Amino acid sequence: MAPTLDNGAALSPVGAVELIPPPPPAPLLDPDELRRQGHQVIDLMADYYARMDDYPVRPNMSPGFLRRQLPAKAPLRPEPDAFESALRDVRDLILPGMTHWQSPRHFAHFPASSSTVAALGEALTAGINSNPFTWTASPAATELEMVVVDWLAKALHLPRALMFCGGGGGTLLGTTCEAILCALVAARDRKLKLAGTTIGDLVVYCSDQTHFAFRKAAHVAGIHHDNCRVIPTCRSDMFALSPARLQAAMQADLDAGLVPLFLCATVGTTQTTAVDPIRDLCAVAAPHGVWVHVDAAYAGSALVCPEFRDMIDGAEALDSFSMNAHKWLLANTDCCALWLKKPSLLVAALGMEQQDYILKDANVGDDDVVVDYKDWSLTLTRRFRALKLWLVLRCYGVEGLRDHVRAHVHMAVLFEKMVKDDARFELMATRRLALVCFRLRATDKLGGEKAANDLNKKLLEDVNATAAGPYMSPAVVSGAYMLRCAVGSTLTEEHHVRQAWKVVQDRAASLLSKMEKACTGVAK
Repeated sequence: MAPTLDNGAALSPVGAVELIPPPPPAPLLDPDELRRQGHQVIDLMADYYARMDDYPVRPNMSPGFLRRQLPAKAPLRPEPDAFESALRDVRDLILPGMTHWQSPRHFAHFPASSSTVAALGEALTAGINSNPFTWTASPAATELEMVVVDWLAKALHLPRALMFCGGGGGTLLGTTCEAILCALVAARDRKLKLAGTTIGDLVVYCSDQTHFAFRKAAHVAGIHHDNCRVIPTCRSDMFALSPARLQAAMQADLDAGLVPLFLCATVGTTQTTAVDPIRDLCAVAAPHGVWVHVDAAYAGSALVCPEFRDMIDGAEALDSFSMNAHKWLLANTDCCALWLKKPSLLVAALGMEQQDYILKDANVGDDDVVVDYKDWSLTLTRRFRALKLWLVLRCYGVEGLRDHVRAHVHMAVLFEKMVKDDARFELMATRRLALVCFRLRATDKLGGEKAANDLNKKLLEDVNATAAGPYMSPAVVSGAYMLRCAVGSTLTEEHHVRQAWKVVQDRAASLLSKMEKACTGVAK
């Protein structure tokens, strides 16, 4: 039997060409349809935020739940009212199966802050659908990015040397992982130009609190696993990286004939928001020509508030700095800002020696004013992230962002006080911003310190199993298992924090009661 097409028409013999007239084109960018369907999307989003409290923070689903409800193949032709039908599936099938990061009861990880302005900025960006990989490809998008990274740097009180206006410069990427990798590749290529240096000689440094994104970046950049120094921290130093220990590690590597390359310091670690002492660490690194990068993914947003700017004392000596505006500055995922003191080193590492004619414009010279952002990141295709960040800064202002951060810090202080006031609990790290690390004490009667980790694992399980929330995440620091309450959702209010603490107390009381009964039974 002769093969046929999907529409039943017979295929032509090999070598022959049979032209089948296409169906009339669908209106793919029809302004009227965009307006009609756009209203439907906005209504769904507005209803979602209005009903956020109706959703459990995390769904109680088993793997495969959604795949079993959706067809195995995409439709050959769209069904009638396909868009409306798809939106119903979003509402009825997809949203109930999501972890709701915008829930006011989401206290896990770090926040993924949102705002109406940033959401609409994302929609506008998608509608324009530009690809600003060179200045010529989209002049306004490129220059807006240059403007907005300087705006943000000034709002965060970063050193002028990291800004375009001070001889440095910045760009907007997707994630911290990308930012660290870009900086590391620039540092690597600069160091490899030294006579006799090979990639096997290069050593990188971090603390045991540094996000695993750094070790992943080091692996991708070709740094040998054995040449990644993870320096231990201690509670007495508030889990900050010790300059003395860093100095000792670097000296040991120099004595072994190795080449110190890169230090990833952190302002606001994931586990406890520890802050590494930038000034002293830079003083240790400078004599060895070590590139110092600061990862301030979460805590960098707090720098909009003058009272937190001491966290980056000494930052004028940094080579690069990154933070995620999508974590706490209302910019929506994804929006990571990276600044460099010498962007030319990044361009030298990631730029192309042979420029394709299709990327060039005869009317644009090689003046330093022109920035081609394709040479500042790993990808050529880029998103126009600057538009939503520019809208956020314009529509909320620096003072509005300060109010947003301070409100969450205030709520974290409230949660911290409630922990302190309950003798059954203890704080496990100094609260710097809006993260509170705590745990339930294990009394000698219930097994003492030995049983503390298992006790708190069970407590977190019970807290997160509560249908109405809250949702928290754990950390293990210096062998101690603790609960993390990270206040930062845009929708969180004080009553959500009080309700979260009430759930923790109730679950702790129930857990302790069961353990005491079990101990009593054993004693009998």
